[in-house]
Amino acid sequence: MKTLANYISIARIFLVLTLVLIKPLSTAFFVVYILCGISDIFDGYIARKTETTSKLGEKLDPAADLIMVLILFFILYPFINITVQIFVWIVIIGIIRVASMITVFVKFKTFGVLHTLGNKITGLMLFVFTLLLTTIKLDVLMYALCIIANISAIEEFVIHLLSNELRTNRKSLFRVLDFKA
Repeated sequence: MKTLANYISIARIFLVLTLVLIKPLSTAFFVVYILCGISDIFDGYIARKTETTSKLGEKLDPAADLIMVLILFFILYPFINITVQIFVWIVIIGIIRVASMITVFVKFKTFGVLHTLGNKITGLMLFVFTLLLTTIKLDVLMYALCIIANISAIEEFVIHLLSNELRTNRKSLFRVLDFKA
């Protein structure tokens, strides 16, 4: 726990929790939201640059991300005109993500989420989506986000099914060198 990166991840969890107490889409909301995004970028960067990556950090970062996504979904749901099709799609993505986490737990007896390129793109799109929520028509962005999130969720699930060990920094299903026989 005694690394700066882990403290940043813990701080992000507390920041995300404060979003529940702030008026949605207010200036204060966006300030805290942007701080959460900045902390998400810097925790991993600092851990890699200072060579202080840790097993705890590998679990804290995705846990903070998951908490943020869940809280934002419930806070912002009333402000988003989600069609039934998009809602069902989000539920399916969630089911795939949960199946992936269960697979990790059953195979490797731990919690783990991969830092694939697809997951990073999905996270960036989710972050931008909230920032653009009040400024543009979101239909196209919601479909694009669901497509990327779906591909990313399936990719991670397949990686977990095919892998013999948990390697959270795996970048893609398509990197042949990442598989161990």
